[in-house]
Amino acid sequence: MKNDTSILLVYTGGTIGMKQDPVSFDLRPFDFSQILEEMPELKKFGYRIDTYSFDPVIDSSDVDTGFWIRLTGLIEENYNRYDGFVILHGTDTMSFTASALSFMLGDITKPVILTGSQLPIGMLRTDGKENLISSIEIAASKDKDGHPMVPEVCIYFESQLYRGNRTTKYTAENFRAFRSANYPVLAEAGIHIKYNTSFIRYPDNWDRPLKACCKLDPSVLIIKIIPGMRQSVLESLTQTPGIRAIILETFGSGNAPSGKWFTDCIKKAIDRGLIVLNITQCPAGRVDMDAYSTGKALKNIGVTGGGDCTTEAAVAKLFFLLGQYTDNKDVEFFLKKNIRGELTEV
Repeated sequence: MKNDTSILLVYTGGTIGMKQDPVSFDLRPFDFSQILEEMPELKKFGYRIDTYSFDPVIDSSDVDTGFWIRLTGLIEENYNRYDGFVILHGTDTMSFTASALSFMLGDITKPVILTGSQLPIGMLRTDGKENLISSIEIAASKDKDGHPMVPEVCIYFESQLYRGNRTTKYTAENFRAFRSANYPVLAEAGIHIKYNTSFIRYPDNWDRPLKACCKLDPSVLIIKIIPGMRQSVLESLTQTPGIRAIILETFGSGNAPSGKWFTDCIKKAIDRGLIVLNITQCPAGRVDMDAYSTGKALKNIGVTGGGDCTTEAAVAKLFFLLGQYTDNKDVEFFLKKNIRGELTEV
């Protein structure tokens, strides 16, 4: 049965869009304009499903800010033409892209669902077909008032829908590639799709226009703290030319070496005008710089706590905020604020 629901299916690249050559067994991208012929079951939805394929397709390891800007512009250009968007993307950097889009697509009121697969869609045991079918169904789903069930940027993978900026790629070996350690899933697909509406962000005004923002500044460096890190190494990294912000991946709840040399080095970076954001290396949990003395020492010299923000979301948020503000105080203020559901404020 036909209805007036419309979905734009965007293929950027990744494993899901590959088919195995029957002779050479090489994996090659197939023509995504033929997706309805490749997967005739999609016709049973009765939706209008249009496709757009990047040419050439992008290996997700090559994703950069230009790619995010292009993707944001594509959604902005087509925003009023479709009820939802499904983006097929390589898994390696999908969490970075989902996080970036969550900041770049301001005042969003429609679903943008990223998905992919661990096995190509042309293989018999592929996880791609279920991921794609369920993503389209979720992107098209509406409540009794006709509003989208999930008006957010999300990742759907292996029966679970996650808030995009809460995800991390967890494994390269299993079908359940992603985790959202610090935030509940937004929906679970079984016999029925069960939506956890109390955890979904809904707009105050469904009629507000999309505010797409494509101004990013990627002048960010990540420094992962390791036992035995040398002072000379840290000093060299913090003096990297052209950076405006450093993400410190620290131990546990935000702890780092207690030696004076360490805090002195970070303080010098802050005094030179760099923003330093403290993110935990742990897969789950949050930074609490009031819990231990080493965390307190970082807080006292001006390091900003990242709470339970993932590294991927922290990167995207800094790119976004540095693109909007020249004053570090403004950036640091919003780093502490939950602006797209990426952070649990306490």
